[in-house]
Amino acid sequence: MRLKIFNYVDEVIEILDDLGSELQEASLDLENYFENLLIDEDKGFINSVSRVKSATSLREKILRNEYYKRYEKPCEVIENLSDLIGVRIECRFIEDEKSIHKFLRKKLKLNDSNGYFYSSDNENVKLQLKTIQPEEQKNGFKIYRIDGKYTYRNKIFNFELQIKSIVNMFWGDIEHKIIYKNYNYILNDNFFKEIMGSIKNNLTMIDNQLLVIDNYFNGENTSDIDTRREQIESLLAKILYDVFSTKMKNSLGFIVDFRKASYIIIKYITMKNSVLEADDYTEVLLKILTRINEVGKTDISFNSEIIFDREIVFEDRFSKIFGNKLLKSINSELQWNLFFRMLFAIESKSNEEDFENFVEFIRNMYFNSYGFKKLDEKFKSASKYIKNDLMKKIASCFDKIDTIDFLYEDNILRINECIEEICDLIIKNIDGYLSFVKYEDIYYGLLEFSILSVFGNSVKVQDAMKFIEVVKNKSEKIKVSKDVLKFIDTLENLEEIRADEILALFKM
Repeated sequence: MRLKIFNYVDEVIEILDDLGSELQEASLDLENYFENLLIDEDKGFINSVSRVKSATSLREKILRNEYYKRYEKPCEVIENLSDLIGVRIECRFIEDEKSIHKFLRKKLKLNDSNGYFYSSDNENVKLQLKTIQPEEQKNGFKIYRIDGKYTYRNKIFNFELQIKSIVNMFWGDIEHKIIYKNYNYILNDNFFKEIMGSIKNNLTMIDNQLLVIDNYFNGENTSDIDTRREQIESLLAKILYDVFSTKMKNSLGFIVDFRKASYIIIKYITMKNSVLEADDYTEVLLKILTRINEVGKTDISFNSEIIFDREIVFEDRFSKIFGNKLLKSINSELQWNLFFRMLFAIESKSNEEDFENFVEFIRNMYFNSYGFKKLDEKFKSASKYIKNDLMKKIASCFDKIDTIDFLYEDNILRINECIEEICDLIIKNIDGYLSFVKYEDIYYGLLEFSILSVFGNSVKVQDAMKFIEVVKNKSEKIKVSKDVLKFIDTLENLEEIRADEILALFKM
């Protein structure tokens, strides 16, 4: 049975196709508008070009950015796609980019209620000119990229305007066609930044990479078990990613970035196999490599549902909440489907048993944390009740956060730091389990806000206010900051507030 998300994508593409002729005409209108606006100005202007988002590019963007989670209706994707139409103003030099941007701000002086600016000559073309330009991209490079709206035959189409010099057009083509579309591990971000600097830096980077490879195989620092573990796991994750990215490209026509997912799968396998000594790596390495090689010879479909032949069994409340959330997502979200497709292909047991083992593995990553060990020392046998209650709260946080990022090692470490901080508070303020039950809602809330803050999540204002009242009325040891009054005044017109802002109101 085909995944529902691909049906969703097909509906979006169908809407795009229906608008095809209108979008092409609108695209040419915008191209001509900016050319006529700049042709007689001495701003280094060379040319203006435009394009309409292609079906292939849109399909990949929907899946990569998980638009099917953000927009309930396929038509909303088209309505909110910022680069449905792309327009590029081409100029000679980098300094000309700034001059053209300054000219546009001077020419488009009128503004509407939504903050978009336009000229009295043509009120159908509007630009968001209040944003800071040039924008800094994730790769560290800067670009003049401005959101716009074009009213065409009573329809409003979003467009993206870029201002690029000859040099930046050259860089953009390299980045888009070679770097942006390539998720392989062969090169890294530092390489991309340095390659445009000079040939010497390029050669230096290659030399550094060869040194890393030499260190892998000649054993430098491999007497350190942690260093060796990281080296082997990174190498295995790269191989796993390369095999599945190739198969995904053949099956779907594109790939998404799942490098961290590959690493957590390898981490899971090595920990499950109790790899504790350096010599153990050889056996595990050969086992995994053999399995990956076998998978590489088989056909894998990436647009079919994952099927379980029996009901999944959960042993505790955390596993039930966490596992059921995964089961709901496994055939509705591409990243989860891909993650477990890889896991089940590499593991040798049934899908059901592999799934249950993985849920238990994630549970133990939290249950065996240092913070919970501190509770054992303080409360002895009673600590298991406190830990189980806190574990349930962690699982419910995963349900709210709803992202595969929850599994990544760096986030697991940060969540365990949150657990340790809350456990330290409990040890400091609580005498026993009955005392914990009396104040449990406070510690549940603090743990939840701490975990949500790891992922930059927000909470509803009304929930934040209720929690503040609970702390004020029940706790003498956790104080509410005097700034809470100013805080409350700012919430009147808000629906949500960041979790880290709530935490800042408490003195602990």
